[in-house]
Amino acid sequence: MNLFKLKENNTTVSTEVFAGITTFMTMAYILIVNPNMLSVTGMDKGAIFTATAIASAIGCIMMALLANYPFALAPGIGLTAYFAYTVAKQYGWELALLAVFIEGLVFLSFSFFNIREAIFNAIPKNLKNAVSVGLGVFITFIGLQNAGIITQDPDTAVALGNIKSIGPILTMVGVIIMTFLTIKRVKGGLFWGILATWGLGIICQFIGLYQVNPEIGQFSLIPDKLLSMPPSIESINLFTAISHIDFNVIKVTDIIIVVFAFLFVDMFDTIGTLVGVSEKAKFVDKDGKLPKLKQALLADAIATTTGAMLGTSTTTTYIESASGVAEGGRTGLTSIITGALFLLALIFSPIFVTIPSFATAPVLIIVGLFMIENVVNINFGDYTEGLPAFITIIMIPFAYSIADGLIFGFLSYVILKILTGQAKKVGKVMYILAILFIIKLILQ
Repeated sequence: MNLFKLKENNTTVSTEVFAGITTFMTMAYILIVNPNMLSVTGMDKGAIFTATAIASAIGCIMMALLANYPFALAPGIGLTAYFAYTVAKQYGWELALLAVFIEGLVFLSFSFFNIREAIFNAIPKNLKNAVSVGLGVFITFIGLQNAGIITQDPDTAVALGNIKSIGPILTMVGVIIMTFLTIKRVKGGLFWGILATWGLGIICQFIGLYQVNPEIGQFSLIPDKLLSMPPSIESINLFTAISHIDFNVIKVTDIIIVVFAFLFVDMFDTIGTLVGVSEKAKFVDKDGKLPKLKQALLADAIATTTGAMLGTSTTTTYIESASGVAEGGRTGLTSIITGALFLLALIFSPIFVTIPSFATAPVLIIVGLFMIENVVNINFGDYTEGLPAFITIIMIPFAYSIADGLIFGFLSYVILKILTGQAKKVGKVMYILAILFIIKLILQ
């Protein structure tokens, strides 16, 4: 275990294992969601499941080996939605997959020339803390939605769900269980909390309080079998996709536009996630820089490129990594465990896909609490610092986008510094980003 420097990072094998399992369980939903979303494009759902699991595993393992960070990767939901409902709908899934592959290659070049690293390091300390807090609110919001405690509403956008139903009730019980275990400093408390909440759900199913009804999203909590063989990815891999593209019809400008859209959202989603989770894990140094950032971004770029070759949408760093960090994960061993579980999911999928959202949602809510602690490190007294931080915090969850939260936070920071005669305090990279952000807002 010298490879992961456990002693230097004040952690143990057992802590890292629990952290890796917890991270996986909070993001295992992607094994269901990604195939469901991408299958609307005509891609084979079973093949997508296989590609998703393998791409996630490769991303996690590359992050561990290159950067030794406890960050997990998988196809991003927002980018998958853009892939399926925008690009594939207009151009076909084959071109969308090619665009993701090209985006990955561009990111690889960015990593070698330190472009993304320069952007990360240019973010002011206050905004870094704000991103962490904003991600905390965002991940809590996602947890509340997954649990059905917060639902969509046509009049008010969101509203309180039916909290008398069994799912929300079990989620709230799970939050109490995990909080208690955290207070008592039980090793692997979040992991044991997931199992305990799932176990309570199984008991409720046996006694009739939990009714199996797929139409409303309530599936059996008991696996019907233990093993299944993973489907082939032959029908959806990049080589198959390219062979089906009619380049006489597709314009080069169309490909460039699609690649740029993927590139922009993925870049700032990844940077935002790395900023937020790294702040929580206290990886960021006193100068606001993240050691081995280049390696972390390189792992992300390799995962995106490899994922596209396998046949899935953009693979990116997940905010659910914060759940493993909250469990004490501090090294790449956490990511190795998460990646190994994604590979195991290929044959043990009947078990993993049975884990209900009400059992994992409490983790996201608790992790939101952990991440919001950074709000005390933000200087709200100086409004040129405080307002951009505040805007970043609220826009990430309200816009349901890490990238959009960064856009509005960065722009307000640059504008306020200029208007108050502090333009020299703004770095060149921030000015370049501000110009790019304005162009994006005009063109979107």
